[in-house]
Amino acid sequence: MTTDQRIWPVILSGGAGTRLWPLSRRRSPKQLLALGGAEPMIVATAARTADGAGFHPPIVVTGDVHADLVREQLGPAARLIVEPAARNTAPAIALAVLAVAADDPDGLLLVMPSDHVVTDPAALLAAVARAAPAARDGWLVTFGITPTHPETGYGYIRAGDEIAPGVRAAAAFVEKPPLATAQAYLAAGNYSWNAGIFLFAASAMRAALAAHAPATLAAAEAAMAGAALTPGRIDPDAAAFLAAPSDSIDYAIFEKATRVAVCPVDPGWSDIGNWDALHALGPADALGNVASGTVVAHDTQDCLLRAEGVTLATIGVTGLSIIATPDAVLVAARGRGHDVKAIVTRLAGDPLLERPGIAIRASGEERLVHADGSIAVRKLAVAAGATVAVTGEAMLVGGAARHDGAAMTAGVLVRGGIISDGEDAVLLLFDAG
Repeated sequence: MTTDQRIWPVILSGGAGTRLWPLSRRRSPKQLLALGGAEPMIVATAARTADGAGFHPPIVVTGDVHADLVREQLGPAARLIVEPAARNTAPAIALAVLAVAADDPDGLLLVMPSDHVVTDPAALLAAVARAAPAARDGWLVTFGITPTHPETGYGYIRAGDEIAPGVRAAAAFVEKPPLATAQAYLAAGNYSWNAGIFLFAASAMRAALAAHAPATLAAAEAAMAGAALTPGRIDPDAAAFLAAPSDSIDYAIFEKATRVAVCPVDPGWSDIGNWDALHALGPADALGNVASGTVVAHDTQDCLLRAEGVTLATIGVTGLSIIATPDAVLVAARGRGHDVKAIVTRLAGDPLLERPGIAIRASGEERLVHADGSIAVRKLAVAAGATVAVTGEAMLVGGAARHDGAAMTAGVLVRGGIISDGEDAVLLLFDAG
């Protein structure tokens, strides 16, 4: 038995963030964007457990399309488990459990979504410390968010008897309720929002998977047995992993297991599930507008206004979410944020769902400036000393840099290769659109 009591952070980064289109795209979804602060959401998530005395470096379960960006944003210390395909949270967590169990069979895993905002991480870490003894004793702990209003878009957890200071047995998991039921839950005082944040021992979750989701465990075990291993990265066997049922961990385990606990906490949490949630985060001006980017608002109230690489001007509008990017603009009534998914469904197959408007890379921030179906042009602000691999063509338009060792000339196209030794350079990148 190991004497290392550090917790293993596990970050789930498989979401597509479709309700935050047009900013969130398949190749650069919301967790890889700076939506809730100055840094990408996945970076903020990893930072909550950056204390090396209490936590191991993070394990990130992600997809192949995002793996390179995740690596760039989190650096070499993160350990990636790259899913061959998205199979929901139960198979993803099963992979992480097996990875931890190989090194630390009774180690604790703290599972966190990559795309949630926590404005008071100290409160979350205090709750983790309260819940750790129960988790080491074999309880599967979920962290319930203290509700602030009767929300109908979240699942709820009903707390039962206290099993440890600040930790209660989970009496029931409830699906998203109608408004009247949500109001009753808020009044009762023993219900929490289900945030999808968990703490458990690898051995306890493995036993729970064996008892309640044996097909998921078997598929994960076979996928890990046949995995390709490279430094800092595990690629589970695709054929084996695709045999796993596509179930959530709530449905597969937490709604069925007997030793399930809830630790209520109020860490300033939001799942940023749609544009309405981002408006709620603020900060709002005196007229109730939350603005980002180059925005000129005249006679405008209670709006979310976000301009990415363009200028957004409004006159005489109230209660709207307006998201403007170089290739798409969304205008929606506030309160209709969940309906963005309907637009995404209608755009199925369109490059607008694929190509990223913004990509935050280790080398700098990349922004789309033009796309016409045949070519996409991106502007990349390269930090001094960074290295950029170019697959299409590139042009230096500011600063200085070298291409394959030779000094670049401003305004001259170069094809492929490595651009390095930049001095806060600005590049235009040209690729097939």
